[in-house]
Amino acid sequence: MQVHRSMRTNHFLFANQTTMAEKRRSGVSGILSDSKPAKPDTETEFLSQLGVGVLLRGALLKLAEVRPEDPIAFLADHFGNLASESENGAAGCGDAEQQNTQEQQQLERALWHLRLAHHSQRSAFNNNVRVAYELLVQSGQRPRVGGGVRGKIYAEMLRCLCREGEVPEATAAPLLRRIQCHDHEAVPFELFRQGVLTCAVFSDYVRKSRSLYASVCHPCPETPAERALCQAVLGTLRDALDTSDCADSARFLEASAKIAPCKLAEAMASARSPAGPQTGPTMDAREFEDAAAALFITRVRPTS
Repeated sequence: MQVHRSMRTNHFLFANQTTMAEKRRSGVSGILSDSKPAKPDTETEFLSQLGVGVLLRGALLKLAEVRPEDPIAFLADHFGNLASESENGAAGCGDAEQQNTQEQQQLERALWHLRLAHHSQRSAFNNNVRVAYELLVQSGQRPRVGGGVRGKIYAEMLRCLCREGEVPEATAAPLLRRIQCHDHEAVPFELFRQGVLTCAVFSDYVRKSRSLYASVCHPCPETPAERALCQAVLGTLRDALDTSDCADSARFLEASAKIAPCKLAEAMASARSPAGPQTGPTMDAREFEDAAAALFITRVRPTS
């Protein structure tokens, strides 16, 4: 009898231990299963989990803002930039060559954003400048005291903006010397924005000066213009700039654009000799463009 009771007791203890072990295993498996993300049951849940809706909404808003001629190419560039930014962020820090490559890639993406809106679309332009600034702050992942964009990459960006604006390097050089910073300096956002705006306005201003020269050459665009007429037009342009508000470089463009054709005709008529066509000294298009650019540049406040 004692043997049977002992066997029953051992059997009970064994069964109890087995039950507890199964419960522990069940609890562990429950914890492990809870730690795994649940698979989405529907297509909507799948897209929501990946954040596709947010990506598409951002792309469509940017598309509506820019209104490009080729929307498919624009969207391809947009998502390509997003993918490159993600890969660059995941890459982290590397050697000097890799960092230089990353900086160049970030610069190209920043320039892409700056091309999206003309500076006259002030709200969209400022938003794109902010995006470009944040991209260049992160370029190379190099820590800088006080934050900001490194002066070297800021200067390279300004050169690219002038080059893309069809401003000759020699014409842009005096302007860039006034607004660029030292390589080691950290450029704050407001200075960055003003530099971008100045280069954008300057590019439009140079194109405006070319149209003024064409008006002087009319009706013989293939021959250089008379120097006296060019100087008269440059004097009219100088007077327009002197009446503008120097707080914003965009005012210079507005002033030059508001020169009435009657003013140009009056200035040119006063410069012409009543005896008829002149055969005196001439001024070519490049000299006129440089002289007009100098009028703009001397009114731009240098970066201190």
